[in-house]
Amino acid sequence: MYLSLVTPHHRKIAAIVLKLLEWYPKNARDLPWRRTTDPYAVYVSEIMLQQTQVKTVIPYWKRWMRELPDLRALAEATPQRVLKLWEGLGYYSRARNLQRAARQILDFHSGKFPRRFEDVLALPGIGRYTAGAITSIAFHQPHPILDGNIIRVLTRFFGIAGDPRGKETNAQLWRIAEELVGHAGPRRCSPLNQSLMELGALVCSPRSPRCEICPLRSDCVAFRSNRVAELPSLAPRPAATQRNVMAFVIERDGKFLVRQRAARTVNAHLWEFPNIDTSGLPPAHPKELLAQHYNVRARTMTALGTIRHSITRYRIILEAFHVVSNRLLPTSLARETWLPFTQLDALPFTSAHRKLLGIVAADLRGFRT
Repeated sequence: MYLSLVTPHHRKIAAIVLKLLEWYPKNARDLPWRRTTDPYAVYVSEIMLQQTQVKTVIPYWKRWMRELPDLRALAEATPQRVLKLWEGLGYYSRARNLQRAARQILDFHSGKFPRRFEDVLALPGIGRYTAGAITSIAFHQPHPILDGNIIRVLTRFFGIAGDPRGKETNAQLWRIAEELVGHAGPRRCSPLNQSLMELGALVCSPRSPRCEICPLRSDCVAFRSNRVAELPSLAPRPAATQRNVMAFVIERDGKFLVRQRAARTVNAHLWEFPNIDTSGLPPAHPKELLAQHYNVRARTMTALGTIRHSITRYRIILEAFHVVSNRLLPTSLARETWLPFTQLDALPFTSAHRKLLGIVAADLRGFRT
């Protein structure tokens, strides 16, 4: 007796691919990096999109491609120029790895973006997802991808209840993603992978998913069993930690004291105003802390306001003060310099201190008028 080798699972895989390939060209957003298959342009977009929303990335990507249009331009740029172009996107190791990778490609791949998945994966800052995205989109190679959007689509569609960050469940999701892109094949792997990402971004969202317009709704286990809100089953993240910081915009003879953060620290090589993490310190007046930590005697000190921002799991409350000093006593700080305010804007600042720079600029304009 003849037994069909086409299992219900395989039929479901085929149905997903067919429906997504029909849905994608009618519903995909017109994003600038989707108008090219240049691997460098795709690479830059994929790195920028890590931990960052599409609407935020678009102007950064356009400016980056205008200023550093190819691998050689990136490799030969100064690190400060690279960080300045990245300023505000956060997770600055991404920008540093982009430049390291560009230099590595020039040294070991004759300046041409590598086509082999293993070679792309070996570049600094590139993991399995990013390597798969680049090779499938730029080179039409059927490599799977799995990001937060796709995890949400697959766990809901197949009713997978395990924590997708767990080893077994994560491996299961990668196998499904591989089956999907394998069924699509080289000619259709790029739109298939992008359709999975797009469905997760536009329809199968974390909260208030738009199930009524989902092309996969009829076969979605979570929808049919009323478990959409339960999936994916992510373990709770550690609670955020609050940190309190005092920052000092110190002015002397029309110049301002700024310092560059050291290598191998958070926000390495970016610039900031002098600041003190006061989270574990006993209460003290800002003038006392300034004198104690920086040997700066304040002639006047004016509160500039409070800035709230986040870095990874930290929620930071930054209190800022404008200080006018008659003199600066010697300090042991390295990588610090006095600059006129007009030169500060050219420096790549950390996000919070860039906001602080804007507050100071507004104050100076008000004072001058």
